[in-house]
Amino acid sequence: MKVLVIGATGTIGSAVVSALNASHQVVGASRSGQLRVDLDDPSTLDAVFDTVRDLDAVVCCAANGPLVSLESATDQEMATGMRGKLLGQVALARRAVRHLRPGGSIALTGGTFTAPLPGGSLGALINTGLEGFVRNAASELPRDLRINLISPGWIKETLRSMGADDTGGTPVAEVAQAYVTAVEGIAQGQTFRP
Repeated sequence: MKVLVIGATGTIGSAVVSALNASHQVVGASRSGQLRVDLDDPSTLDAVFDTVRDLDAVVCCAANGPLVSLESATDQEMATGMRGKLLGQVALARRAVRHLRPGGSIALTGGTFTAPLPGGSLGALINTGLEGFVRNAASELPRDLRINLISPGWIKETLRSMGADDTGGTPVAEVAQAYVTAVEGIAQGQTFRP
């Protein structure tokens, strides 16, 4: 299969590219790569799909949401926080539907909080929104297309790089396998929590 990975140079994206490269033709895109894409700028999504043709799958590992104080965050900060991870991935999925081959797969990235997190209300809103979007969009997709959400918690390697205790983190290679399962499998409208 020919797979486009958005966010191919990040911690998760690099691991996903490595995991998919074993069996598939992978095209990587990122904000700083040769093939440039930014979820905050929908015109870059259009440019990628104009450049990369005959895709069987699109994987998005580029999304992140900021931690913000519910009490002090402005309306603008909340809207900006939702733009890339929520609205950007929705825009990506909408474009992928028009460009994927029949039977193709879309895998987006959410997140999982195992307990309330200070500053995490915006992230909870975004992640819940993505789950609802994927669940419902699955019933609307044409041509046997599939859409799923990968919703990891903390990544062990990310915690380590932050100087935090990594015992509660999931190894990035394990998270990458969830994306491979979503691309190669038959799941539809599901949320994978590695």
